[in-house]
Amino acid sequence: MNETPSQDALTIDHIDPTLYNADLAPLKPEDRTWGAFEIFNVWSNDIQSLFGYTLAASLFLTYGLNGWAVMAAIILAGVIVMFLVNLTGKPSVKYGIPFPVMVRASMGIRGANLPAMLRAIVGIFWYGVQTYFASTAVTLLLTALFGDGNGATLLGLSAMAWVAFVVVWLFQIAIFWAGIERIKHFLNWAGPLVYLVMIALMAIVWYQAGSELLPAIGTIFSGAEAEANTNPVNAFLAIVGTMVAYFAAVVINFGDFTRFVKTERQMKLGNLLGLPLNVAFFSFIALIITAGTLVLFGEALTNPSDIVERVDALPLTIVAALTFFAATVGINLVANFIPPAYDLANLFPSKISFKMGGLITAIIAFFVGALWVSVISQIGVPGFVNALGAIVAPFYGIIVVDYYMIKRQHLNMQALFSAEPDAAYYYTQGWNTRALMAFAGAAIFSLSTVLVPALASLNGYGWLLGAGLGGLFYYGLMRQFKAAPTLAEQ
Repeated sequence: MNETPSQDALTIDHIDPTLYNADLAPLKPEDRTWGAFEIFNVWSNDIQSLFGYTLAASLFLTYGLNGWAVMAAIILAGVIVMFLVNLTGKPSVKYGIPFPVMVRASMGIRGANLPAMLRAIVGIFWYGVQTYFASTAVTLLLTALFGDGNGATLLGLSAMAWVAFVVVWLFQIAIFWAGIERIKHFLNWAGPLVYLVMIALMAIVWYQAGSELLPAIGTIFSGAEAEANTNPVNAFLAIVGTMVAYFAAVVINFGDFTRFVKTERQMKLGNLLGLPLNVAFFSFIALIITAGTLVLFGEALTNPSDIVERVDALPLTIVAALTFFAATVGINLVANFIPPAYDLANLFPSKISFKMGGLITAIIAFFVGALWVSVISQIGVPGFVNALGAIVAPFYGIIVVDYYMIKRQHLNMQALFSAEPDAAYYYTQGWNTRALMAFAGAAIFSLSTVLVPALASLNGYGWLLGAGLGGLFYYGLMRQFKAAPTLAEQ
């Protein structure tokens, strides 16, 4: 195993300015400052959003499984995602390159823009939506302190909600514009803080519920509310698939973060702590709090905002609002802001820097978030974006198979930034047509799991199946091409 980042010499000969800028260039080992703690906090911030909590809590209620089986499924999903991101993260640890540069090796120097832009569209959309949801936490705080105003609304948002939305939007830009180190510091602060607040809330609920808490946990853990026709195996697999799909947005472009990591061992340790162990612990906290709400309010509440509203205590509202805000901004930076910034920079490197890509992301996302309540959430656009997410899945299989089975873990750094016709990754006019065929074949299937009712039962596994098929098709199509050695292998 290659523990230390290795960097092939990157000369300026034949580097095409349409493929290169300082943000896309290989990051030197001495410039990397991330370790296991930073990677752990990438995952902490990813799971600790409002949606992440609701998802974790609802898994114990929705499928009617025994609680131990639910916990086992959650841990298994964490292990699977850990395995997946170890594969996609390793090349960027070794070479210090972000996802859109890494994918040039398989898709071609121009073809890489296809997965990059599809990923960017998904990220920009959800960045806008998550900005709105983060602003609801600030709205909760402002309303608790100053009241809710005169009730007038614009595009479905009150004056207080608009103030909160603009504040959150500007706050995220400020963090991003300060650079990757400031983002690292925010994630390192937000992850542990959210955990402290969640543990404190769990302790309060446990204290207030008293001796009735354990029986309530037993009720949830027993799966007694399961329907008679529930298939335990299908339910178990559905939970695994749901949790894997939750993390899928970060899995494919994990190299955007691991390029900052000092060693592969640090990456793997951070993934171990941040995925199976972190997800299990967070789900346990969600279970305890949910059981407590069953005792205190007579129903299991899975939405943190509902819990805070029922308690109706100003100190808790203030703490909870700040916590929800930090958690949601954290996942937004990780899953929806940094990836599009790199993807847009890859589209026009000579004109768009990493910061400029982030600014473009924020500007487009502003309108998505502002129109979420009144327009976008009403017209089925989320379904369209989810379909795009399914389409992206085959690229994971293509990238992994290409790096480990075709390129044998060796990339030609010069060729990644060269548009010379004889360069290793030029393929056909900059496009690897075999990769495009593999993508098309697998994408048809993964998209069908979202759009075709007869395949709805596979929706939870659509991402994994699409990724697997993408890799399988790609390997089959590239075997003949592999017979002739490329410059990357010479």
